[in-house]
Amino acid sequence: MHGTSTSSHALAEIEERYGAHNYAPLDLVVEHAEGAWLWDVEGKKYLDCISAYSAVNQGHCHPRIHAALLEQARRVTLTSRAMRNDRLPGFLEKLTSLTGYDMALPMNTGAEAVETAIKLARRWGYERKGIPDNRAEMIVFSNNFHGRTTTIISASATPDYRRHFGPYTPGFVFAPFGDADALERAFNEHTCAILIEPIQGEGGVNVPPEGYIKRAWALCKEHNALFIADEIQTGLGRTGDLFACDYDAVKPDILIVGKALGGGFYPVSAALANRPLMELFAPGDHGSTFGGNPLGAAVAIASLDVIVEENLPARARNAGAKILNGLRATRSPLIAGIRGRGLMIGIELTIDASRLSDALLERGVAAKDTQARVLRIAPPLIIDDHAINFFLEAFNSAISSL
Repeated sequence: MHGTSTSSHALAEIEERYGAHNYAPLDLVVEHAEGAWLWDVEGKKYLDCISAYSAVNQGHCHPRIHAALLEQARRVTLTSRAMRNDRLPGFLEKLTSLTGYDMALPMNTGAEAVETAIKLARRWGYERKGIPDNRAEMIVFSNNFHGRTTTIISASATPDYRRHFGPYTPGFVFAPFGDADALERAFNEHTCAILIEPIQGEGGVNVPPEGYIKRAWALCKEHNALFIADEIQTGLGRTGDLFACDYDAVKPDILIVGKALGGGFYPVSAALANRPLMELFAPGDHGSTFGGNPLGAAVAIASLDVIVEENLPARARNAGAKILNGLRATRSPLIAGIRGRGLMIGIELTIDASRLSDALLERGVAAKDTQARVLRIAPPLIIDDHAINFFLEAFNSAISSL
C-alpha cells in the first residue's frame, strides 16, 4: 500500500481552498484502487459502487490496460491528426467491428462525442433531409443528461444545469421520457433526430417502459429522422448487454460511446455511424487535437479486449440480478422503489438519498445520490460474490440505521 503523511481532512481543505466548488464529493479521499475496491489515505477500504460513472467498468487499474498504457507511453503519445499514427487504425477497426458500424470519429470526453453527434445529425438534416437552413430540430427528453457544454445544457430540462448560463442554443424540442405518444407528437418536418439515453443515469436510473426504445426507433424511421443513442454510461457492458439498445434489438443511426472506452486510464470517446452518414464530414468540419491520439488508441484497444474477453456484459447481468434480488428482499419503509438493469441500479427513497449515501460510506461502501432521492448503485463489472455480499450486508445495516 502506498502511504502519504497528509490526512484526508487536510487534503480536502486544500482542494476546497484552491479548486472551484463545482462538485459536492463524498467525504472520501482515495489514495489507491484495485478492481472494485478503493483505499483512502488513512488505509480504510471501500467498495466502489460509483465506478466513475461507468468509466471503470473493467475495474480499477486493470493490469492489461495498465500494461498497454505503459508500453505505448514509451513509444509515442501524441501526434495530432495533422499526421497519421500507427495505433489509430487498429482502434478504429476494432471499435467498428465490435459495434457493427462502418466508421467512427474519435474524440476525448463524452460531451465532445455528443457534440459530434449533434453536428452530424444537423448536417444530415440540411444536406439529406432538406430541412431549411438553421431550422433543424432535435428531440430530447425530460431528465436527460448528455454533458455540460453550452449546447448540451441547452438540451437539458434540469434548471440547475441551465441557470444563468444562457443564452441557450436553439433547436431542441423536449418530450417526456417514456411516453411514446408524446414523442410521436413532438416530430415535425424539421426534426432531424432524437437524442436519447436508453436508460437515464444521472436522471435517476430511469428505465423506460418495455418496448419504448423500439417504438422510438420506429418513429424515427416513420418521420425520416435519425435515432441517436447516448450510450456513454449505459454502453460497453454496464446494463448486461454490450449496449443497452441491444436489449430492444435496436441499432442506432449514431451511437455515442465513451467512459469505459478508456478503461479508467484515459479519456476516449467516439461517435459511430455508417458510411453514408459519417462521410458528410469533410476535412476541417470537425476535429480534436487529442482525439485519436496513439496513447488513447492503445488504451482503448486494451479496454475493448478486456470487455469482450472477460465477458463483462454477462458478468454485469449476473451480478446485477444478485444485487437486485438482495435489495428487493430488504424490507424498509424508506424504500419507495428499486429499478435498473445489469449493474445500473437505482434505489428510490422516501428520504434524501444523501443520508443513505453517508451511512453506507461509514460502512465501507462508496455510492452517490442523484435526483435528491435516488441512490445509484453501479460497481465495476468485475465485482465478485464476496463484494456483492459485503454490499448487501452494508446496505441492510445502513438503511436500518436511518
